[in-house]
Amino acid sequence: MKLNKKVEEVLNKQINAEFWSAYLYLSMSSWLESKGLKGCANWMHVQYQEENTHALKFFNYILSRGGEVKLQPLAAVKTEFSSVLDAFKASYAHELVVTEMIGNCYEVAMAEKDYATSSMLQWFVNEQTEEEKNVTEIIDQLTLIGEDGPNIYLLDKELATRVFVDATLTAV
Repeated sequence: MKLNKKVEEVLNKQINAEFWSAYLYLSMSSWLESKGLKGCANWMHVQYQEENTHALKFFNYILSRGGEVKLQPLAAVKTEFSSVLDAFKASYAHELVVTEMIGNCYEVAMAEKDYATSSMLQWFVNEQTEEEKNVTEIIDQLTLIGEDGPNIYLLDKELATRVFVDATLTAV
């Protein structure tokens, strides 16, 4: 069955949001790298990679259902942050917006009785729960240890170990 036009429209908006998210995380990575925090920058760079794969998952899904992908320009992203904590708090705030957008996609799919899309979107619902949890843990650590001295050094070293794994390839 061909993709419903209302569903196609909301999924196309989500593609733009996912690519914008990638762009935001790349900006955060650059800012953190410029502050000498290569591990924090790495964490954000992995987020950048994840968001690109999320956009492509939507992209490929639309095409697989006979829909039309309509890429739109990306809006500018923030390039300066007042602190490491500020960057991670901005990440968390952004993930909350993405969670809301995924919820909206799900609601549209259900209203249109597009159960295949609803099923596909469940992966994103679960992914957003994980995204919020991961960044919350880092915010909690930063709040606890502060941003100066050996503690931030240790956290930076820990975040440097994160590697990109394309979870969309194993997703059902």
